[in-house]
Amino acid sequence: MKNVPRGRRIVINKKIDDDKVDSFRSLDMEELKGEREELEGQLSSSIENVMDSAKEMSSRKKLSDDALKKAGLYSIQEAYEFLRSKGLDISFRAFGGRIERRSIPSVKIGKKRYLPVQSLEDMLGISDNFYTVRKAYEVYKKHNKNINYRAFIGRVEKNSIPSLKIGTKRLIPKDAIDSLSHVAKKYYSVSEALKELHKRDVSIKRNAFERRLDRNRIPHVKISGRRFIPRDVVSELIDKELALRKGSY
Repeated sequence: MKNVPRGRRIVINKKIDDDKVDSFRSLDMEELKGEREELEGQLSSSIENVMDSAKEMSSRKKLSDDALKKAGLYSIQEAYEFLRSKGLDISFRAFGGRIERRSIPSVKIGKKRYLPVQSLEDMLGISDNFYTVRKAYEVYKKHNKNINYRAFIGRVEKNSIPSLKIGTKRLIPKDAIDSLSHVAKKYYSVSEALKELHKRDVSIKRNAFERRLDRNRIPHVKISGRRFIPRDVVSELIDKELALRKGSY
């Protein structure tokens, strides 16, 4: 491996304009947390009204499933079928487990248990906007083959991957994983960029490479404290380094 000639500086002038990176940076988890708390307050009030309506119906002996459904209460089977019809991928056993753990509010009327439709709609809303930690990892892993689950969990714990606790579960915004997957496809980390340079027989020590980043001679973005370089920038850098070695740059 030959050393890169010193003296002449290589500067790559390129402005990085990336909506996905901007989207990740603009995620405000405190704002999301506040919105969630406000929604849960509204949800609690709405569910309370439905429960009161059910109690009134019970006192008047109007307890048919159709009447309760019109009032906003679904039997467990009806609730499960409703969620599945809306595309929620959940097994009946897992659904029943949530009801038993009371993570989904329910009320017992007569001998049957019923669930307020507002809770079901909230489940669908959460499913549309968030991944569980495991699902987020599985989606991200498709684009970043080098990360293992333990390392992914570590990033969640350090808040470099944003998350929000809803009920007893920690969830990750789908927008965050979408942006991070995009970065994994289109950018190199510092270590990956150096590896690519060395594969092309361009020898740059890590501290020298990072000095170039510090001086903005190599365009890059910073995400959660880590620097990423667009893949086409690394390709341009390799071409210029090789040209410089040959004396044609």
